[in-house]
Amino acid sequence: MTQRTFVIGVGMTRFEKPGSRDWDYPDMAYEAGSAALRDAGVEYGLVERAFAGFCYGDSGSGQRAVYRLGLTGVPVVNVNNNCSTGSTALYLARETVRGGLADCVLALGFEKMERGSLAMKYQDRANPLGRHLDVMAQLRAPESSPFAPQMFGNAGREHMERYGSTPDHMAWIGYKNHKHSVNNPYAQFQTEYSLDEVMQARMIHEPLTKLQCSPTSDGSGAAVIASERFVDERDLWDRAVELAGQALVTDMPSTFDSGSCIDVVGFDMSATAARWALEEAETSIDDVDVIELHDCFSANELITYEALGLAPVGEGHRLVEEEATTYGGRWVVNPSGGLISKGHPLGATGLAQCAELTWQLRGAADARQVEGATVGLQHNIGLGGAAVVSVYKQVG
Repeated sequence: MTQRTFVIGVGMTRFEKPGSRDWDYPDMAYEAGSAALRDAGVEYGLVERAFAGFCYGDSGSGQRAVYRLGLTGVPVVNVNNNCSTGSTALYLARETVRGGLADCVLALGFEKMERGSLAMKYQDRANPLGRHLDVMAQLRAPESSPFAPQMFGNAGREHMERYGSTPDHMAWIGYKNHKHSVNNPYAQFQTEYSLDEVMQARMIHEPLTKLQCSPTSDGSGAAVIASERFVDERDLWDRAVELAGQALVTDMPSTFDSGSCIDVVGFDMSATAARWALEEAETSIDDVDVIELHDCFSANELITYEALGLAPVGEGHRLVEEEATTYGGRWVVNPSGGLISKGHPLGATGLAQCAELTWQLRGAADARQVEGATVGLQHNIGLGGAAVVSVYKQVG
């Protein structure tokens, strides 16, 4: 037997450029965590488990962050799953409630990052991305650009060569997400750029310009997950959004064996997670209204359109031509501004996506509100590798 699971409270900080604000990760986590508890209308003393996600920090940082909320002795589990860390904490919180082990669980994510491109911290041991990078090097000659935009940019090049997409299609995605972020007070960037400005920005790894790449960020996000019994006993239905389906998928043979840069960056992981999550939610992608998608780079948003089933394989750029993924289109993708404009503090990203979709399905997203939204889908991926897809449904 499994229990229905609900998001009853969410909170997040504004995402900010590293070092631009005088705060540390316990401050960030307290701000987001206390906001989520207030939103849920529950005291920390009712929380039975806490899953705390971060990538850059010493062991036990999750405890140090959660202790600001209360010293109640509950189990605190530290989570690190690369860029999908926040949604992995959410996954673990939901699994705990769904399995009947607890009725109220906190998922918390935070990150205090360094400026500049991501880099490997340890040089004296195996690189977790070593196999991915080796396969990529066999497919395309390595270049001097940072490894992350190089990997996703190479996937974009493959899509152009195979299917006829162009740099203009990927630039439009950057344009769209920056435009969406104008209405998000939590976003690191809130500036609208013209399509030409996006295309003419500094090239990072062709076809990706700076305005098509997510920045490093400081920030935190949190969510309170509860069982149906907990919600019912406390009459919290006015704020509850159902987490109706969820899947976490790691690398499969195709990541390394298919001879495709698109597969190296997780296409099959995303497609499988989406299929499983939608099946559990007993819904289809055609029923979804609003999507928060892992646009670490514009090329990844394009290929993920196809992985999630928004378009057939090879036709994701048709959605760009139809403007089908913005307001007035078939789906609104990344109304928050996405990672490109909202920012990308690795441990917090998945929980910020959760917060946005919860607000959307409550009808509380202010100027970002997607009219009539009743079903949302969240996609969060980390190389090395983990893809998490979650399906949210409005209650009632």
